[in-house]
Amino acid sequence: MNTKNFKGKAIVFLGDGMADLPISELNNQTPLEAVPTPTMDWIAASGATGSFLTLPEGYPTSSDVANMSVLGYAPALYYPGRGPIEAVSRGIALKDDDVAWRCNLVTVGDGKMRDYSAGHIKPEHSNALMEALQEKFGSEKATFHPGVSYRNLLILHGKEFSPEVGYYKPDSSQDMDLRDIQWYPLNDSAEAIHTTEFLKELYAKAGEFLANHPLVKSGEAKANAIWPWSPGRTPHFPAFTDRFNGKKGAIITAVDVIAGIAKCAGMDVIPVDGATGYIDTNYEGKADAAIKAIEDHDFVYVHVEAIDETGHEGRLDLKMKAIADFENRLIKRVVDALKDTGVTFAVLPDHPVPISMRQHTRTPVPVAVCGPMIQPDAIQHYNEKEAPTGSLGFMTGDAFIRLVLGL
Repeated sequence: MNTKNFKGKAIVFLGDGMADLPISELNNQTPLEAVPTPTMDWIAASGATGSFLTLPEGYPTSSDVANMSVLGYAPALYYPGRGPIEAVSRGIALKDDDVAWRCNLVTVGDGKMRDYSAGHIKPEHSNALMEALQEKFGSEKATFHPGVSYRNLLILHGKEFSPEVGYYKPDSSQDMDLRDIQWYPLNDSAEAIHTTEFLKELYAKAGEFLANHPLVKSGEAKANAIWPWSPGRTPHFPAFTDRFNGKKGAIITAVDVIAGIAKCAGMDVIPVDGATGYIDTNYEGKADAAIKAIEDHDFVYVHVEAIDETGHEGRLDLKMKAIADFENRLIKRVVDALKDTGVTFAVLPDHPVPISMRQHTRTPVPVAVCGPMIQPDAIQHYNEKEAPTGSLGFMTGDAFIRLVLGL
């Protein structure tokens, strides 16, 4: 019997992109139904289930929007664009007239978007290419900043630039004709039109430069183009502790967008050696970090990116492996260590990534929550089919976060 008393504290396990559609090869089950998940099922059977809308209409089907929703930050009030969130994560101070863009290193070919991640480019290769881009094209108007693997940043400086530019998410545009996914002004302002033309010219020049870079010419790296998207200016979030009755929160993640949300909200970001944002991530390290963090935090958010990445790749085998690792190497490890302490546990995805579509959808996600303040219902398994029929019903807004925090 665990003698620690953590009643009123909560740990959320966020499996990025975990929800899916029935798949014929799995006898019309989803990967979440097909993979044995006894600990997730225990959370469902010991507590209550429902569904949650994380991607409201009018906002991108993007992980920044979805995770802000899960954490109780309404996109209508606080969404700044992905670029500035990741800039905060990187410690880049934006000036008032800066526009920050997420800037993927991608692979294009035969006039189409072939790979949003350039083959999950190695960090050392992406860093080298981003440094080369900065040396070649960096100026008082534009700067390139390395991130993690394909996830990098472009910042445009000056009043001549606008964030009012339409874009296409690269992970939702795979195999699409490049002519159909170009940037476009969202209004007829001179700044929006100029920014659009500037980006198109920079894209063309950067592509020619990358194609001739030794790493790309040798085949070591597949990044032969940049793809700027989701622009915005400096974010302004209220602190998590202020929004939620003084609760102190921490986030464990490998990717800048989630760490950036945490920093914008004044939450602690807990680094884990070997956390990669892919299937080779350090699940056990994340689990141990969560077990330690709950001792001096009221809320711990454990984010795993790997499941999302495998969905975008269309790799059913890897998605099932990532779900199994999430269950066996992370969730079970944490629950086994903290069961009987009074901790509230919750599990959910931020959005679906159906293998058949390889992109995010707005379908509400399945939720399971158990803890001393949760009245159990009759649902015994955690999956897309059963969870939405539970007693929590259909949740929106900040209903989920307030539930797990007991507010």
